[in-house]
Amino acid sequence: MKIAIASDHGGIHLREEIKSLMDELGIQYEDFGCECSTSVDYPDYALPVAGKVASGEFDRGILICGTGIGMSIAANKVKGIRCALVHDVFSAKATREHNDSNILAMGERVIGPGLAREIARVWLTTEFEGGRHQNRVGKITAYEEKN
Repeated sequence: MKIAIASDHGGIHLREEIKSLMDELGIQYEDFGCECSTSVDYPDYALPVAGKVASGEFDRGILICGTGIGMSIAANKVKGIRCALVHDVFSAKATREHNDSNILAMGERVIGPGLAREIARVWLTTEFEGGRHQNRVGKITAYEEKN
């Protein structure tokens, strides 16, 4: 599995925690920034990661900002992206099993590093169930194709 990860200025510390987790799990990733603590625009980081995932260059992505909201909104504008904003472990598992989410968004100002690591671990290691859920995801894909 190959992961694209990025954050804006509000998610730098949490991004480092998640990179450390991926190192521990032996998951390959590429960090798309940001490297500064001054204010930056989250779409400048969310959209490139979403594009890399949508193109198939990366299997999944992780985006972090202060709340996760801006990153998830921006990423979901890219055709083929199913970005889930998650702040609890149950939702992390459910969005992989039921929605086949391909990008995880989290907020550094919302959750602490321990919980973020557990959310990311569950999200990274949970497979899509398919079955009845595939039909639902397929309807989203079909809508994207038509519009």
